[in-house]
Amino acid sequence: MSEEETSTQSGEWQGGCLCGAVTFRIERPVSACVHCHCTLCQRNHGAGHVAWVALSLDKLTVDRGKEELTKYASSEHGSRSFCRKCGTSLFCQLDERPDEIVIPLANLEPGSGIKPQAHIFFDDRVSWSDVRDDLPRLGGKSGVEPIKS
Repeated sequence: MSEEETSTQSGEWQGGCLCGAVTFRIERPVSACVHCHCTLCQRNHGAGHVAWVALSLDKLTVDRGKEELTKYASSEHGSRSFCRKCGTSLFCQLDERPDEIVIPLANLEPGSGIKPQAHIFFDDRVSWSDVRDDLPRLGGKSGVEPIKS
């Protein structure tokens, strides 16, 4: 199955936080899946980058734990929501795309078949993370401009 096919498959997929207080499901297909290397993602997740799944907000249903979600304005561009019990980062929304939400791929149950299609904000990557895949690398001011080799 190609990466394009995995991102366009239909159906639902379950997800949630570390402690299980917040559970959700997404309706597929998703809009995109990317590895983000921006410094906000690095600090929020304590990792060199995070794989995000982007989808229309109306394709997300929080089944349990809405009252456990805490929203944090992480920048002048958007906010992140996390479980107040265990601290799991669950959702990110950008003000310029109010009808879209992004979810860490790792918060979905295993076996979704969704795979990252590119690296964004690649200019901000940490020096200690060695990326060896052949996915497109995007960067620049917007984070999604082609990087010249």
